[in-house]
Amino acid sequence: MRRQIPRPRDLAPLLQFKKPQLNGKKRRLDAALTIEDLRKIAKRRTPKAAFDYTDGSAEAELSIARARQAFLDIEFHPSILRDVSRVSTGWQVLGAPVSVPFGIAPTGFTRMMQTEGEYAGARAAGRAGIPFSLSTMGTASIEDVARANPRGRNWFQLYMWKDRDRSMALVERAAAAGFDTLLVTVDVPVAGARLRDKRNGMSIPPALTPRTVLDALPRPHWWFDFLTTEPLAFASLDRWSGTVAELLDTMFDPTVNFADLAWIRDQWPGKFVVKGVQTLADARAVTDIGADGLVLSNHGGRQLDRAPIPFHLLPSVAADLGRDTEIMLDTGIMSGADIVAAVALGARFTLVGRAYLYGLMAGGEAGVDRVIAILTEQLERTMRLLGVTTLDELTPQHVTQLTRLAPRSLPVPDQG
Repeated sequence: MRRQIPRPRDLAPLLQFKKPQLNGKKRRLDAALTIEDLRKIAKRRTPKAAFDYTDGSAEAELSIARARQAFLDIEFHPSILRDVSRVSTGWQVLGAPVSVPFGIAPTGFTRMMQTEGEYAGARAAGRAGIPFSLSTMGTASIEDVARANPRGRNWFQLYMWKDRDRSMALVERAAAAGFDTLLVTVDVPVAGARLRDKRNGMSIPPALTPRTVLDALPRPHWWFDFLTTEPLAFASLDRWSGTVAELLDTMFDPTVNFADLAWIRDQWPGKFVVKGVQTLADARAVTDIGADGLVLSNHGGRQLDRAPIPFHLLPSVAADLGRDTEIMLDTGIMSGADIVAAVALGARFTLVGRAYLYGLMAGGEAGVDRVIAILTEQLERTMRLLGVTTLDELTPQHVTQLTRLAPRSLPVPDQG
């Protein structure tokens, strides 16, 4: 092979240096290519108690680990030689369009994770054309979220309290503010045992102990934002001072039943969705009372540890009830490929909670934008690689759920 001395004009295209990004936030968010990348950034920038409240779950944290593993344990079946130059990722959910089949799940104490909190999530969701869900335990008011996302879809998540009048007052406020969907969460008769929070002494507001002060030293920006912005306030409370467990135990009503659910349905003028369904029998019962949709969810593993894996439950519920109600899914979603698999197996929509909060902690509103962008890019790419151009083309034939955890015997049906 003949060698030659390279000429300057040949070297010039190879020696173009990338212009440095001086904006630190943009630089770190642009470098994040996955939700796990954002999680690592969030962990560095957020005090331990706040990060662990997001990242942790109940007891041994088996439910969330199994839910995430279930999405990893799938095999895709692509079709080749299809024209996928154009891909449509949107369709109708609960009577209105969404740009992609995922939205932001309701999360509690959100402004404790990062001070922009629900405002950042609502604005980012509005720009992206996806729903934003405000929790009863949210740290922004119903009316303020409506103002932050005036042209987007806002959903309100309800915990039924022991004080029914106070609960329904929230429902009335959400309807008056233009929220189009009510999510009633039904898997919290009592608070789950979230051991990370107990070990961290997690309270609202965070307590300044010697341990939290030491933890704060490498994270001055978080504490500066927290101490110089409006104190935490809740959509449902004026103020609260105490531990999270104490707050939850004063609120949740362990007597709520299906008759109560039907009663709430009659009070609400918009779309009605039940969140926290974990068996086919309960999915049928929820559909029978006239719910417009249901969310297969084990609360992100934050309630009953070793609870059913929603993604495993999805095929049977979709086959049985997919024509009668809109089936949604949460828990364990960490990529756009996870969302594609859920849609293929019968989900109309999915909700992301931790993924959204990782982005929020990593970079505020811009971080939430980055979460949506990452999931959307992964969603589109997976669809193209599968050879589909619309969500309607996704079917169970595109996905196999590989077996890792299989029951030794099936539960005996109740004959009563």
